[in-house]
Amino acid sequence: METHRPHFLDLPFSFLFSPRAPFSFPASTTHRPFFFFSSSMAPVTRRTSFPRVIIERDSDSEQSSSEEEEEAPEEEEEDNDDGVTTENGKTQKLEAGSDPNRKGKSPITISLKKVCKVCKKPGHEAGFKGATYIDCPMKPCFLCKKPGHTTLTCPHRVSTEHGVIPAPHRKASKPLEYVFERQLRPAIPTIKPKYMIPDQVHCAVIRYHSRRVTCLEFHPTKNNILLSGDKKGQLGVWDFGKIHEKVVYGNIHSCILNNMRFVPSNDCMVYSASSDGTLSCTDLETGISSSSINLNPDGWQGPNTWKMLYGMDINFEKGLVLVADNFGFLHLVDMRSNHKTGDAILIHKKGSKVVGLHCNPIQPEILLSCGNDHFARLWDVRRIEAGSSLFNLEHKRVVNSAYFSPISGSKILTTSQDNRLRIWDSIFGNMDTPSREIVHSHDFNRHLTPFKAEWDPKDPSESLAVVGRYISENYNGAALHPIDFIDISTGQLVAEVMDPNITTITPVNKLHPRDDILASGSSRSLFIWKPKEKSAPVVEKDESKIVVCGRAEKKRGKKGGDDSDGSDDERFISKPKKSKSKKTEWKLSQCTTKGKH
Repeated sequence: METHRPHFLDLPFSFLFSPRAPFSFPASTTHRPFFFFSSSMAPVTRRTSFPRVIIERDSDSEQSSSEEEEEAPEEEEEDNDDGVTTENGKTQKLEAGSDPNRKGKSPITISLKKVCKVCKKPGHEAGFKGATYIDCPMKPCFLCKKPGHTTLTCPHRVSTEHGVIPAPHRKASKPLEYVFERQLRPAIPTIKPKYMIPDQVHCAVIRYHSRRVTCLEFHPTKNNILLSGDKKGQLGVWDFGKIHEKVVYGNIHSCILNNMRFVPSNDCMVYSASSDGTLSCTDLETGISSSSINLNPDGWQGPNTWKMLYGMDINFEKGLVLVADNFGFLHLVDMRSNHKTGDAILIHKKGSKVVGLHCNPIQPEILLSCGNDHFARLWDVRRIEAGSSLFNLEHKRVVNSAYFSPISGSKILTTSQDNRLRIWDSIFGNMDTPSREIVHSHDFNRHLTPFKAEWDPKDPSESLAVVGRYISENYNGAALHPIDFIDISTGQLVAEVMDPNITTITPVNKLHPRDDILASGSSRSLFIWKPKEKSAPVVEKDESKIVVCGRAEKKRGKKGGDDSDGSDDERFISKPKKSKSKKTEWKLSQCTTKGKH
């Protein structure tokens, strides 16, 4: 009987076990298959020709502005063994698998020329280079929003008072201004007192909240108590005089806590407005809260019907809590019954957020509101209705905040997303245009709590304001975001407060109503600033005054994550120490320590 010899046995031994072999034996040796091929069947081999790839890039002395483009040459360098050649010149070209006699498709070209991230045009770059931000020359200045120069050369960055008209010293020409000068002006000194700037971190709580801080409020009678709200709706109470005494209530709101106000008749009760559509009144001693308003009683019905509460203030003379929502309506709550009274009133463009409310400190019937419809409006609460505003203060972009001056209530300070602080020197004067505009960096393009310039409540001249800065500055190679103290009567930068250990942006700032103290919220942490004593020697930071409340969370790999909630606060911790107790490892809904009030 004639046996058939397998064709693959005639092949060389090296070919059978080479990487390009048409087949290979399985790993198992007990049942090894036996293959038979017909003489007419051609062996299948790998395609040895590859499409030609041309990579064009600028000379090696210049780096591409895109990180993704920088990774592409490294991937191609791994294929140099397959015959990649390089030609020197102004533009380098790398060709892989080139074959001049090969007929087929045109070569694949990968361009690695320098392309701007902003305008997508070649020849220049934009973005952060180390600790310095480089503007795109094809776009207007990011700071003043005007063309012709970049942020680095902007005159407003060199001098904040550039183009600002100082407050005039003139006599009153209108009857209302004359009455104001006679009755209220004598209490205001003609000579400005010396500013006391809190410029040194006194104590801090690192990672106090689980999400970024959204609002701050000092206790009206107890100087060392600070309240803070965060993006998750939690309410924190911290006694910074005793450093370690703190508590977090996590069962009050389920979403962003946007505003807080103390009850004038009971300093243990606080009202809070949240994006979950509820207005709650909370007892700080027990943490028990009662809901005064719930705009979403049926729960989530879609984004078009979900109502959120933003601006809030209290009219103590009328006993009313005024709160506004994201559809342009104002709601009134009677503090005696703790229930809503009357119907909602449309005070801004329908469908726009009303992010700020402030009652005049001298005449609480006068209400100041601001919103996303690019307007700040003045109202008389006694006869408020849709379209009955006293004045409409127009802005070019969204208005983040609007406040009356704290002592006389005659001035108005607004913060807008067009990088402008606008000041009206007198509500009795010309309200058509602001008295002056100060260019300041607070326009942000990421997930941050909006910047709000606030008055110094202790300043009798009503000229000092504090606001965080968005654009970073290069301080000894570190990109820091200072907190600015600005003289709003002249536009001058009085002081810029910073700490080399705080590299995150600080949009939430609050000045103490009685002491020279500044509270700031940066990311999830809280910082207390006090004036630096001139006679005190320079010493290292006191670790006992820096409390770490939670473990650093691992960064998630999602590109769309909230960068502002990430923690750079580990810089304040010189050495990671293992805590002997579990007091600093509190959960969101539980607290191990409670402040005494």
